[in-house]
Amino acid sequence: MERSGKNQKIMNKVIVVLLFLIAGLPFFSCSSDTAEEPMLIIKFKFDENQVRLNNLGQPSAVAPGNAAQSPIFNAISSHYIELAPNANTQLGAGTIIYHAPETNLGGATAIDFSRSKIVGEDEVFLKIPLRDVAAGNYEWLRVSLSYQNYQINIRHQNVDYAGTLASFVGFNTYITEFNIGNNLFPVNANKAQGYWAFALNNQPYSASGQAPAGSTTVPNPIEATSPIPRNLNTCVVTGKFTNNLAISGNETQDIIVTLSLSVNNSFEWHEINADGKFEPSIGENVVDMGLRGLIPSYVR
Repeated sequence: MERSGKNQKIMNKVIVVLLFLIAGLPFFSCSSDTAEEPMLIIKFKFDENQVRLNNLGQPSAVAPGNAAQSPIFNAISSHYIELAPNANTQLGAGTIIYHAPETNLGGATAIDFSRSKIVGEDEVFLKIPLRDVAAGNYEWLRVSLSYQNYQINIRHQNVDYAGTLASFVGFNTYITEFNIGNNLFPVNANKAQGYWAFALNNQPYSASGQAPAGSTTVPNPIEATSPIPRNLNTCVVTGKFTNNLAISGNETQDIIVTLSLSVNNSFEWHEINADGKFEPSIGENVVDMGLRGLIPSYVR
């Protein structure tokens, strides 16, 4: 009986030790999970007061015979983001940090809209480990915009209305369907750069159309040394950091990069009735939906 009692005491001690170890496992597991490595984070900002640029990155006024307005942005998506060390870095020769999903379902290669990431202002568009970004000193950033969603004002029979416009400015986009409010737009095809759809807010009116080929403005201040091939119809907007973005590979904290896009009169149409009001019902057509400049900045 005495030996049996000793054995029981030993077993009790073993059980206590095991319970202690088991209880400690979640603590150690959670501690390792919360130690997140430093990340590169990309966000967007929309500025109606930022300088309005042309394709060469020079200040630009609205073309004669046209009118324009600064839209109120709801959301945006990108197809491609690249960091470039200097003004001589050719498109694709920098550090590519993002490339959106593509598909051939519509025939030619196109951006897959169904898998595009769409965000609003100051929302995180991209978050990747800094260890995946090549160390370097980056002076420029290129971003290829693919989709915009914003509010504009229109006039119909002398009455002003607010509406929402979906603008596809990527080189080519495969779209199954999309909606603006309760308005459904079935497409199931590739759409070239400049396709758009519009619906009035809380009104039973919608329309869609196509801006002229090659009419989308794509500012590139370093066109002379690093041109963007216009035949590709890409919406690669180029902007310079005020202070170069230096990545050493030994970062211990996040780097947050904000892409400030000029929406200064970025929605432009050809006027029939020269009143500065967009009137699609009388045949006024969209001619340009390109963003009007990029200023990238960062904080650590």
